[in-house]
Amino acid sequence: MTEYLTDERGLFIRSSRQYERFRSPYQAIEVHETEPFGKLFRLDGHFMTSEQDEFFYHENLVHLPGITHPAPERALIVGGGDGGSAEELLKYPSMKKVTLAEIDMAVVDVSRKYLASVHKGSLDDPRLDLRIGDGFAYVRETSDTFDLIVLDLTDPGGPSTPLYTTEFYRACAARLKPVGAMTLHLASPVAHPQRIREGLARLRAAFPRVTPYLTSIPLYGGMWMMAMASATLDPRKPSAPEIDRRIAQRGLGDLRYYNGEMHRAALALPNFVRALAA
Repeated sequence: MTEYLTDERGLFIRSSRQYERFRSPYQAIEVHETEPFGKLFRLDGHFMTSEQDEFFYHENLVHLPGITHPAPERALIVGGGDGGSAEELLKYPSMKKVTLAEIDMAVVDVSRKYLASVHKGSLDDPRLDLRIGDGFAYVRETSDTFDLIVLDLTDPGGPSTPLYTTEFYRACAARLKPVGAMTLHLASPVAHPQRIREGLARLRAAFPRVTPYLTSIPLYGGMWMMAMASATLDPRKPSAPEIDRRIAQRGLGDLRYYNGEMHRAALALPNFVRALAA
């Protein structure tokens, strides 16, 4: 299998077995067995998540804002039908409800069938409110407000295209509580610098405080940028020891990537990335 990052570069992963390959009303869905990543999930030819490396993505997407927040009780995930972000959010003892707005029920069904090691039962947790439908419409129409909003989206294109706009980011900002944060992945600063420039500009048009940060995601080819957006919360304030104290105090277990030093490291940007994010 090959995923093209650009017209000139891509990633190759060999499939040893194909479990699923079909088209839902929204997108092409595949599930494969692979030697390096275990079960691997693809949408429209893009690698989405896998058994072996999902924690690189989900832990960084969720816990940098989650630990920065004093006590998140209500969260919204837009996308994220594999359940990986829900599983991380539901680790917080303060969390009372997680709403998951996923456009494609087929993604949830496939994840329940093949990706138990990713969602770990979170898709059937009683605190999870599963809403199948358009995420933009849900955000625009709901009167609920949230401590955390996690945009766990496919790359821009197809049904996710409207979810990378300033209009959508402003709609999300209106649904956040005064002490709240939104987080999302952006792109590879190596392969997609223009996408990062444009994405950060749209976020800054919707939020007073936008903090880009980096992690490494093997399935996506290495260095990857995420961002946290908020009116009030700053992930750069807590020290590494303070973050570790909060992790212990909140009883967050089974963390394979995230800790206080990795939180701080994610915020350290190489000079070429600083220039992109300026």
